[in-house]
Amino acid sequence: MLDLQNTQFLTKAEIKERAASVFTTQGAESTSDKYTHIPTDRIIDDMQLLGWGVVDAKQVKARKGIGYQKHLLVFRNNDVVINGEDGDTVFPQILLTNSHDGKNAFTFTAGLFRMVCENGLVVSTKEFENVKIRHMGYDFETLQETIKMMVEKLPLTVEAMNTLRQTELSQEQALAFAKEALEVRFGADTNNIQINLQDLITPTRYEDKGSDLWSVFNVVQEKLIDGGFQYAYGSKLRKARRIKNFKQDLELNTKLFDLALQYA
Repeated sequence: MLDLQNTQFLTKAEIKERAASVFTTQGAESTSDKYTHIPTDRIIDDMQLLGWGVVDAKQVKARKGIGYQKHLLVFRNNDVVINGEDGDTVFPQILLTNSHDGKNAFTFTAGLFRMVCENGLVVSTKEFENVKIRHMGYDFETLQETIKMMVEKLPLTVEAMNTLRQTELSQEQALAFAKEALEVRFGADTNNIQINLQDLITPTRYEDKGSDLWSVFNVVQEKLIDGGFQYAYGSKLRKARRIKNFKQDLELNTKLFDLALQYA
């Protein structure tokens, strides 16, 4: 599960404990001659020069290619903040994924962290798509331009948030959103699932009460990521598990945000 709520920058030692592959010093043997190995910890140093520190790090579990597997870093700049008029303070974040097996470029994705509920979101809009830097010809200036471009697009993120806030949902629409969101998490298995959708849209805290799309989205998103809700699968009663795999968390987050925008 993505930890987007940490406010303290991690040291390199702490990062290494969570994702040792970040510090791999050479590419896998399977990489081509055109591949230029750039250790992810170099990105950490360059991001620090731009004011962004690491607040979380993860890597996928691997049986083969240990040390070269896909990993994730979550960056935050405490000087970059969105203060909502209603006290809903949001910190933009930058999520970086990479691997050292030649199968992935450096991929930067926009994230949001809501102080009010300590909830992390991953942004998906047509204007705010993933940004990639290839493992060839990397330099600090390229990274600087990439981060500058992402920060300059933050007003688009604010615009998307405000659109969700200004969209009121009827009870029927809120339940329909919850049903589609459930399908995003469980896929084809949704046909075998019986659940009280009302439970998914019922807020667990006062701050999330409301019929606007932003409130409903945050309630449903948090529950689908954290799990813990009851549902019947066939004749068996089950309890949803928390999403722990960061790749699944990232994908689910992105799809849910995109789904919310479709209701706006």
